[in-house]
Amino acid sequence: MGSEQEMDGVTGMRIQVGNRFRRRLALGLAVLCLLAGGVAAFAEDDVQYVENQWNFVDGALDVSGGIPEDAQGVLRKIRDRGVLRVATEPYFAPQEFIDPDLEGQASFVGADMDLARLIAQRMGVELEIVPMEFTEVLGAVSEGVCDLAISALSFTPSRAAANAMSKGYYFAESGAGAGVLIRAEDQDTIRTVEDLADKVLVAQSGSVQEALAAENIPYYLEFRRLSSITDLYEAVAGGKADAACVDAETAAWYIRENPEKGLALAEGIRFTLEEAFQGDRIAGKKEELQLMYFVNGVINEVLEKDLYTSWLEDAKKRAAELGL
Repeated sequence: MGSEQEMDGVTGMRIQVGNRFRRRLALGLAVLCLLAGGVAAFAEDDVQYVENQWNFVDGALDVSGGIPEDAQGVLRKIRDRGVLRVATEPYFAPQEFIDPDLEGQASFVGADMDLARLIAQRMGVELEIVPMEFTEVLGAVSEGVCDLAISALSFTPSRAAANAMSKGYYFAESGAGAGVLIRAEDQDTIRTVEDLADKVLVAQSGSVQEALAAENIPYYLEFRRLSSITDLYEAVAGGKADAACVDAETAAWYIRENPEKGLALAEGIRFTLEEAFQGDRIAGKKEELQLMYFVNGVINEVLEKDLYTSWLEDAKKRAAELGL
């Protein structure tokens, strides 16, 4: 039977029409059996995997027993293959970066990589980290090259339209948002978005900060898109750009750890996401909702035990030792 989706009028969630029809059919048969004096013996209804009204997945599976026997789609392929393939851009410390003192897969470190390893552990499979440019991570999932994208991904409606998105697993203390990175010497002259009208502005290609810059900064001399967050820092510090739209929390940490770069966040310029869209997410192939339910089961464990906070602190220390 088909799995066409429609909007539920009560919950506002998208539901699988085929699954709902099977549930009603099973309940109807049970009632008929009881009315006839018989005993109805039927299995419990299959779990319905849905996205919520914001178009991301917030339901979860119990992951204590590993990948379930009724696994379908990509989740079943992961079990059969024995390997979880995760796409990431490993140049965004402290979430994901490369430790030159380690080799092979162990060299991919950071809080997001710890999360990826926990997901693979709960699945009972090996983990393969696949490094690539940030602009490629979502495409790698959509095209089936990788199973998940874990790369400090913020939620955007366009990403959710093209990929299945998990619930949030990390929330910045000051709330999700972007700031404008400038040279410390320019703090008196760059205080508002109007001050950027004659400046060269950069942002990471494909990032939510790029979208926030496009929405909130109407005038600039030139707007360039760069491939990595490190490129943004170096462009501003080296005078190749005047300002960069960046994740405010990560940039503030970078500024503290690298005072010799002479960078600062412009006071009074801050762009924030709506509360429902805050938090870093994991992306999967669109409609692979069972996989995202499993991922959310692991995220629930991470949130309940506050694991990400400790992973992040350890990653910050190591990144600082490496001068990142």
